[in-house]
Amino acid sequence: MYIKRTVEQAIIECGKSFPCVVVYGPRQVGKSTTINEIFGNIYKSISLDDIDDRLLAEQNPKLFLENYGYPLVIDEIQRVPKLLDEIKRIIDSKRQYWLKENKPRELLYILTGSNRFELQESIADSLAGRCGIIDMASFTFAEKKGYNSKAFTPDVLHFYEVENSNRKYMTRKETFEDIFMGGMPDICTGVAKREVYFKSYINTYIEKDILKLINVSSELQFRNFLSILAFHTAQELHYDKIANSVGVDVRTCKKWVSFLQMSGIIYLLQPYMANASKRIIKVPKIYFMDTGLCAYLCKWQNAEMLSYCAMSDAFFETFVVSEIVKNLQSHNIESKDILFYYRDIDQKEVDLLYVTADSIYPIEIKKGISPTKPTKNFNVLLKYNKNVNVGLVIDTCDRIRPINEKAYSIPVYLL
Repeated sequence: MYIKRTVEQAIIECGKSFPCVVVYGPRQVGKSTTINEIFGNIYKSISLDDIDDRLLAEQNPKLFLENYGYPLVIDEIQRVPKLLDEIKRIIDSKRQYWLKENKPRELLYILTGSNRFELQESIADSLAGRCGIIDMASFTFAEKKGYNSKAFTPDVLHFYEVENSNRKYMTRKETFEDIFMGGMPDICTGVAKREVYFKSYINTYIEKDILKLINVSSELQFRNFLSILAFHTAQELHYDKIANSVGVDVRTCKKWVSFLQMSGIIYLLQPYMANASKRIIKVPKIYFMDTGLCAYLCKWQNAEMLSYCAMSDAFFETFVVSEIVKNLQSHNIESKDILFYYRDIDQKEVDLLYVTADSIYPIEIKKGISPTKPTKNFNVLLKYNKNVNVGLVIDTCDRIRPINEKAYSIPVYLL
């Protein structure tokens, strides 16, 4: 069963502007399935996981592309990065033809890659200005439920519009069941059982991507690193503490974190530091992009246990932040330009900031209903000489309610 993805429209629009579209995302989040749903009837498709095709592409990129022609979908392009130079040559030749003959631009190639760590430099060197880039992640909550989803905005009017649609209220119990499941397509569509799937996913992920790229002296050591990182979701990322826990040096820890970030497994939320003083905390916070994978790595056995454990607040925060990031990615909006957090050495903290050119929207994330003094730190943002707009407190309430003049309470199911 195919579940419609919000990112489909972003891919189509990107293809109208560039002769090549690159779709990044972790393994098994549905890149190939989505591309096939959009272009399957008109584009040929080839996967470089196929050893025979990969061998031809490596030995003779020109012959490979001549053989398959265009328009063409190439899956797992990171397996043969030397194809990119030949794709560049073809695109440049077609550009000259379109210009000379006054022809409209066409979408020639759609490339998917599960390993941005390997690809980014090659893409920048070969296809700069020639390709549009789309990031894909696992299902959002809205996609799993079949809801239409507009781009996230902290404007409360947006949430009133969503509330008046066909959204169904989710209890805290149901919310944590959703958090525990995560958003991997094979699990959400019932193709695979959760425990079996994640065990295989981690084994395959390590085998195919990690060990061949980074210096891992022990597979067990890297598995331990993944689990320790999962226990730190929604926390500030102090590399020295993680490194000491794993038994590696800080440089190695940073490299491994960078790989997971580039692969879309984790997201690093940066502190907001516009004209900041030295009193601002300057380390990022880490969030797993799929809460189901994070819960599996932490070895929580069921949703009920997760909802009452010491990490329940962290998982709820991870769920909210990852949902917002995935929503923005689905609309091809760069989240790193607008999403931040605030914390200073006086322990004043705001979970999330949505920052525009002249405004800041503070957002607090609380798993309970009617949290105590959720807006107490909003005034600290006035020092930035921007408009501090009415903020949000995202929690498990049943409907939108004004809290005070500073914020509205927003049910998490409206994300």
